[in-house]
Amino acid sequence: MTIDKKLFPHPLPQLAFASLLPLALLASAPLQAQDDCERGDLDSLYCDEDGDLVADRPEDESEWVDPDTLIFAYTPVEDPAIYGDIWQPFIDHLQEVTGRDVRFFAVQSNSAQVEAMRSGRLHIAGFSTGPTPFAVNLAGAVPFALMGSDDGQFGYTLQVYTHVDSDIEEMEDLKGKRVAHTSPTSNSGNQAPRALFPELGVVPDEDYEVIYSGSHDQSMLGVVARDYDAAPVASEVVERMADRGLYDPDEVRMIFESDRFPTTSYTYAHNLHPDLVDKIEEAFFSFEFEGTELGEEFDGVEKFIPINYQEHWKVIRTIQEANGVEYTPENLEQE
Repeated sequence: MTIDKKLFPHPLPQLAFASLLPLALLASAPLQAQDDCERGDLDSLYCDEDGDLVADRPEDESEWVDPDTLIFAYTPVEDPAIYGDIWQPFIDHLQEVTGRDVRFFAVQSNSAQVEAMRSGRLHIAGFSTGPTPFAVNLAGAVPFALMGSDDGQFGYTLQVYTHVDSDIEEMEDLKGKRVAHTSPTSNSGNQAPRALFPELGVVPDEDYEVIYSGSHDQSMLGVVARDYDAAPVASEVVERMADRGLYDPDEVRMIFESDRFPTTSYTYAHNLHPDLVDKIEEAFFSFEFEGTELGEEFDGVEKFIPINYQEHWKVIRTIQEANGVEYTPENLEQE
């Protein structure tokens, strides 16, 4: 197998090959389950004795991980090759604060990203909104930060677009149409539409045909090309696409916009040494976006703000519960 150097610019053979394994295989690997403990929805590898819905750090200090090289990955919502350079200013800052080498890992799918953290080969990661609960429950990810503004505002909306020349004027006009959802685990691209659209007079899979495009950018480009009649997408993604000139906003028309959802969660592996976690958090919360490529890419974002999974992902868990989502490897692989 040949590794594409554009996607894997650093020598990460163990991580790269591990991420290609099916999640079900890793789930059956000889990883030691925790003794009987409170865990809620968490996998048997983890405990949640304090009830905050995320994996506790192991009580046995010998199980704490304190690597010389930290692996960081960003969500694969769009072409991952784009983000290596964009994230470099932050990676440089993270290296300086932690005193560790930091390498960017370009993941190809949500399941590959979850697999990598579960198997101990990914230490810090940005998981997109919908897959975050899978990362928490299957991989022991601990969300601690979101991108936001100086006044603490954060998040994105679910927007529904159609071609500017289509006959679709409102949500009920989607009946009988071909609508692009992104992937089963995506919040704005699938889960939220299935939970919210019935109240708007249209039921996915019943009133219109659902076609999975694979990503928000593919959904949007498909609407522009009229391959799809409409598509629910994340506002932050289509805004960045427009800023890069990937489509002309005049070619599409928005027919619906939701209330705001939390955006990408930034997480660390539950078993990292607490002193290292302190340094990681310090790096995130001291990073200045202004004047960096990251700041230019995420327009309107000024800093990372602290969050917790129990509070800030409640709306997402509610949406997923309404869809009958269970946090299993099989469900994650359905993307």
